[in-house]
Amino acid sequence: MKTHQLILLTTVLFVTLFYGEDMGLNFGILGISYALLTLFRTPESIRSRPFLILFVLSILSSVAFAWYGDFASFLAVFTSLALLTFSSRDHRLKSLFVIPVFAVNFITFIYRVFQFGEWLPTVNTSSAFKRLIAVILIPVFFVLAFFGIYSLGSTHFAGIFDNWQWDFDVWQFIALSVLGFFVAFNFWNYKIDNFFPAWNNYLKNDFDADQQAQKPTSSFLGIDSERTSGVISFAALNLLLLIFIVTFNFEQFFETSTSASELSSETHDRVNAVILSIVMAVVVIMFYFKGSFNFDQKARPLKLLAQIWLTLNMILVISAIIKNSEYILNLGLTYKRLGVYAFLVLCIIGLSLTFIKIRKQKTNAFLFNHMAWYFYGTVLIAAFINWGYLATSYNINNNKGNFNFHQSMNYNEDLLFEKYPEEVRKSIIPHEIRWEQDKTFLSSILYYKTLNFDK
Repeated sequence: MKTHQLILLTTVLFVTLFYGEDMGLNFGILGISYALLTLFRTPESIRSRPFLILFVLSILSSVAFAWYGDFASFLAVFTSLALLTFSSRDHRLKSLFVIPVFAVNFITFIYRVFQFGEWLPTVNTSSAFKRLIAVILIPVFFVLAFFGIYSLGSTHFAGIFDNWQWDFDVWQFIALSVLGFFVAFNFWNYKIDNFFPAWNNYLKNDFDADQQAQKPTSSFLGIDSERTSGVISFAALNLLLLIFIVTFNFEQFFETSTSASELSSETHDRVNAVILSIVMAVVVIMFYFKGSFNFDQKARPLKLLAQIWLTLNMILVISAIIKNSEYILNLGLTYKRLGVYAFLVLCIIGLSLTFIKIRKQKTNAFLFNHMAWYFYGTVLIAAFINWGYLATSYNINNNKGNFNFHQSMNYNEDLLFEKYPEEVRKSIIPHEIRWEQDKTFLSSILYYKTLNFDK
């Protein structure tokens, strides 16, 4: 199927699915349709294992949105489809380019859409015009003319359309057509500008041979001075971090908070400090190990001190995880506390990748290339798993919080009905569920179709 046919087909599908509807099951159907069309359009020679994995993840993300209809699943669908179509075009480009490529295409859409030669087939305009006249204009003229003649001779015939009620929102149709065309055009006809392949060289995971030559990374320092600077810096930072870990854990485990609000405030402050410390640690590592120091035989003390610093940062993250766990044991699970776990796990992954970077002599781009996929995996996990249900189940089983606290979580209505049947009936929950269940098929969210409180 050609590009212009795919654009037309998916634009019509978009309007059909969303006209007069809210976003719900229809978006999941649209995502599955885009994924299937991308699979059929992509030649078998390009269907690599990563492509097929992204295809499956695009289908699962679309199903997740059809089931939950939340922002996490929407983000999973958008990201999965963008990566899927990107991997179907150019295997050489790093996945990090998917965002800037589509951003550039969105901005240049108004210019590219008028480049008809790039997405419309070349046709004989005189022949096409003749066909338009013969197939559409002449028959329509005759039908309208004879309808007028027959209407003069029959009152009942003239009144055929009198009782018809046209409930058609022209402006909604136009808006959906424009939006659907915009999405379809940029998905099927996006352009990779020439400067992206050139930039791709800066995102290699390994150093080239000429980058391994011993030379200073700063123009105003000699290589010996820069190496010495690194050793002194990491020695001082190790000492400073060691003192911070001692004070951090002393305050965390030996100085007890007097109230829940104090515990909450202390946990947030300490976790924020840990995350900021990890980010800065990775930045410092990238500063010193961005070039020839990765291959400098005299830089072994520098590498050792950097690895010790990474290990100490790992201990700091583990301490923060323990503190967050203590917070949850005292006050229960919430989305924010689950989010803290996610960020801290990503910190551990980042530190581990940085450790590998030093040991395996990788470029700084190695960190970004791999962390991008871990962030994508985090989005998928957030979209596929009902964290609200799990958190509510944990809180109820461990007597954490009350009905109002549990009600702040999503997709847990069946648990609330089992634990607090009277409170649920008096709350707005039944009205919200009935409102969701009364939606039309395409606007529905499948999760709410499984709920039944009329028992």
